Amino acid sequence: MTPTESFIEIAGGKLQMLNAGRGRPLVVLHHDVGNPGWLPFYDELAGEFIVYVPSHPGFGKSDRPEWMRTVRDMAIVYHWLLQKRGLGPVTMVGLGFGGWIAAEMAIMCHHRFSHLVLANPMGLQPHRGEILDQFLVNTIDYVRSGFENQDKFAELYTADPTLDQLEQWEINREMTSRIAYKPYMYDQTLPQLIDAVSVPTLIVWGRQNRVVPVVCGEQYRDAIAGARLETIAGAGHFMEVEKPAELAKLVKEFAAS
Repeated sequence: MTPTESFIEIAGGKLQMLNAGRGRPLVVLHHDVGNPGWLPFYDELAGEFIVYVPSHPGFGKSDRPEWMRTVRDMAIVYHWLLQKRGLGPVTMVGLGFGGWIAAEMAIMCHHRFSHLVLANPMGLQPHRGEILDQFLVNTIDYVRSGFENQDKFAELYTADPTLDQLEQWEINREMTSRIAYKPYMYDQTLPQLIDAVSVPTLIVWGRQNRVVPVVCGEQYRDAIAGARLETIAGAGHFMEVEKPAELAKLVKEFAAS
């Protein structure tokens, strides 16, 4: 499908959003590396949902809010966006860093969500291992580390990413450092708050995830009442790119329950 692009005035700036499809509303919150555009994963969902894919404040074509300092700030802005667009209850799908934002949103207010899907979410400090620190490695190496199948990386970004793409990754990394650096990619208060989530929750993990250890998925599952954890073989951190049909199938079946 060809998505519609719009810009929403919110929190003193413009937020870019893509949407397409038909049916109930479903919102996808993207990774810390940015919104790569309309993916086959979204097409898989758009047959049953109106799929909304905003670009985080400070990422892609969205304006950078100079005042924003925490992931919780971003979650508040997204609640504002849902209210302004009259969306809800929605199926919320958070990818990686977007999963952390979605979890924060679900803690604040569950009424806007019908279902919550956290796909390889960040936000919790792993009990074992650690989240790969993108500021300690080359940008390209960090993105590549999220793919089990390197051919899928090349399909999305080409084997040698363009200068424009490299520049956009650096802009996204700068915004990430503003709101999620100390501590890196987790919030020490989240374990005390996450059990407030009362939305039906599905956690999905790529079995070959080298960015966020699966123990984080287990921690989310154990903290959220009734949550279940599924894994997808042959997928890393960016499983929506590597296994779009498999992930979409899990989302659709869960949202129908």
